[in-house]
Amino acid sequence: MTSIALERSDVIVGVDTHKDQHVAVTLDGLGGRLEQRCVPATNDGYAELLAWADAQGRVVAFGVEGTGSYGIGLARFLRRHARRVIEVSRPPRKDQRRAAGKSDPVDAEHAARQVLAGTATVAPKASDGDIETLRLLKVARDTAVKAQSQTMVTLKATLVTASDDLRAELEALSNFKLVTACAAFDSDDELACPDTAMRHVLGVLARRWLALHAEAKTLARQLTQRTQAAAPQLLDAFGVGPDIAAELLIAVGDNGDRIRSEAAFAKLCGVCPIPASSGKTTRHRLNRGGNRQANSALFRAVVVRMRWHEPTRTYVARRTAEGKSKREIIRCLKRYLARELYHLLPPTQTTDERLHLAA
Repeated sequence: MTSIALERSDVIVGVDTHKDQHVAVTLDGLGGRLEQRCVPATNDGYAELLAWADAQGRVVAFGVEGTGSYGIGLARFLRRHARRVIEVSRPPRKDQRRAAGKSDPVDAEHAARQVLAGTATVAPKASDGDIETLRLLKVARDTAVKAQSQTMVTLKATLVTASDDLRAELEALSNFKLVTACAAFDSDDELACPDTAMRHVLGVLARRWLALHAEAKTLARQLTQRTQAAAPQLLDAFGVGPDIAAELLIAVGDNGDRIRSEAAFAKLCGVCPIPASSGKTTRHRLNRGGNRQANSALFRAVVVRMRWHEPTRTYVARRTAEGKSKREIIRCLKRYLARELYHLLPPTQTTDERLHLAA
């Protein structure tokens, strides 16, 4: 969308979102600044913002920052009222903000101008379907696993300072046997001496680890079930397990029409090479953008295929003979895998269908 297709009476709304309040700025169809408004980040505030925007003319689109965090409530509200919402990235700190300054109205105007110029065109994730359920389960599981690992590190670091007899008794045990042995220590509230305190603390950490272990197992089982229901064909791909499949589905979102081609999916995952040519030099550079969690998921799947998938092993041998390094081969394989997995993603309801239902 460009300003050529709009009239002066049209309105573009840019919104800078925060936890407690949102700041909005409106532009006319030719880029003239109209008004600004600050509203609370509540349903009543969203209704006030919508009525304020409608009073100024035909609202073409809302450019909203942070549609996956502070702006998610506003984005949902606008979609329910059949409004076009565009996800806008926050302005860079060094160049644009150095020239234009920094304030909430300035950021809101920047969001509106991105929409008007056509540089922001992506619809935000719907976050109202099965994929959002997957995301929430994965957040809970990942944090439980991280806390479990940290607890084990703390337990072993604490054990280093224990008495020689206690260290000799416990240090040779495997992780699970160590945790089980420490969890059996009695809890003594008196803590009469350092040895008693050591056993008390080891018991507390061990029981915490066991609780987190049980929590992570439960969440992993739920995540597997939901992923299997959402995209069984994706799990059939070699080297793709529930965790990898869930990560890719989360990157795409519930409204998969945001990603219109396998090239767009590859760019989303950060596995497409970026042109870096000039004059007679033709080359590409590494893409360090995109969703890094999805990029990591593709990397793990490629590593599995390089070890067990015969066609991949043959490809690696051929490219190695051509002089390619292992790192370069992995980059190529991630791009090929993105192309393959894109066609296995489940069909999803389009944004237009969601707007029609909301209307």
